[in-house]
Amino acid sequence: MRRHAWVDASAGIAGDMLLGALLDAGASLTVVQSAVDAVSGGTVQIRAREVTRGGMRALKADVEPLVDDPPHRTWRDVRDMLERAGSSTDTAVAVFRCLAEAEARVHGTKPDDVHFHEVGALDAIADVVGCCAALADLGVSTVSAGPVALGSGSVRTRHGRLPVPAPAVAELAKGWQVSAGGDGELATPTGLALLRSLARACEPLPPMTLDAVGIGAGTRDPEGHANVVRVMISSAEAAPAAQIVERDEPDDRAVLLEANVDDLDPRLWPGILNSLLTAGASDAWLVPIVMKKGRPAHTLSVLCPSGLAGPLRDQIFRDTSTLGVRHSPRGKVALERSFADVTVHDTRIPVKVAHRDGVVLQVMPEFEDVAALARRQDRPERLVLQDALAAASGAGLIVGAALPDNLRPAQ
Repeated sequence: MRRHAWVDASAGIAGDMLLGALLDAGASLTVVQSAVDAVSGGTVQIRAREVTRGGMRALKADVEPLVDDPPHRTWRDVRDMLERAGSSTDTAVAVFRCLAEAEARVHGTKPDDVHFHEVGALDAIADVVGCCAALADLGVSTVSAGPVALGSGSVRTRHGRLPVPAPAVAELAKGWQVSAGGDGELATPTGLALLRSLARACEPLPPMTLDAVGIGAGTRDPEGHANVVRVMISSAEAAPAAQIVERDEPDDRAVLLEANVDDLDPRLWPGILNSLLTAGASDAWLVPIVMKKGRPAHTLSVLCPSGLAGPLRDQIFRDTSTLGVRHSPRGKVALERSFADVTVHDTRIPVKVAHRDGVVLQVMPEFEDVAALARRQDRPERLVLQDALAAASGAGLIVGAALPDNLRPAQ
């Protein structure tokens, strides 16, 4: 059964707080530890214990490195670790990519060259991979969240004392509803990167029939508020219409933003598209056009939930040279999607399976995993892709066949 999760980050968010909330909601610690071990090589351990925060019972997820002085890592290093782990880390890759792009903008460098420092340590890798594995174990396929408290004052970092929110947190918060919410650092870069990569809408608690509630604790227990993250989980049938699209009911809350641009350096477009997706757009693309007087141009199209239309429109005005942005409501009928794992040359490759009424309609291996395997084997990507498709066919993932039972929900 597909499920929806709503995250209450009104007291802030950190990776260990979200992980604690998901474990408290019923995710298996054994499953989470196994996923983390696949990436870290068994060099970090997760423990869960009950604590009290502001008089409220909560679960504290303690991440304990089992090696002394773990190295700092670049985004390239972390990506290689995740790719070597295989199929269960595709969402974790997206989280760290989001974080690397934010850090790169802050420090004026390229994402591949970003040094994560604390973020690249084993505890943060465990937080990110653990949260992604916990969501999969809970059967959560869609996520939304409320406004985030960022904090106030200042925080000490490797670069000295910085104002709160720290630069990377402020970058990651673009397009999201935020507040100060209290003293000190309430939102960490890892926590906010998880929320921005996983949640597709900023919204109040939607109508739902609750299946589970999880409460995750932060390290501090300050006076005045409970330092916790709450996660509320429901079945898909009770999830908000903007997040769960039934097979034959178009989602009329989606918005299409469009702008014609004829005077922008084309080298800027890849970064603009990536930043729009990072800020919560469901999709973003370019179409070449010819404008008046024969001028070549592009139409920028951004599909997004209605709640993000305003912030994304502001982002388009900020990052491009357009003088106007059109908007119109759009509906979408989406096929249900699930994942299966196949083995190609002793490497697990995730395969996305689109289906309807129990019948397989589309089968496609995840290309990033295919490309990573091709690089390691020094083989053409097209040949590795053929091998992955053959392995999927051998596993019964054939267009027109009945849907197998051993699939996991897409996130």
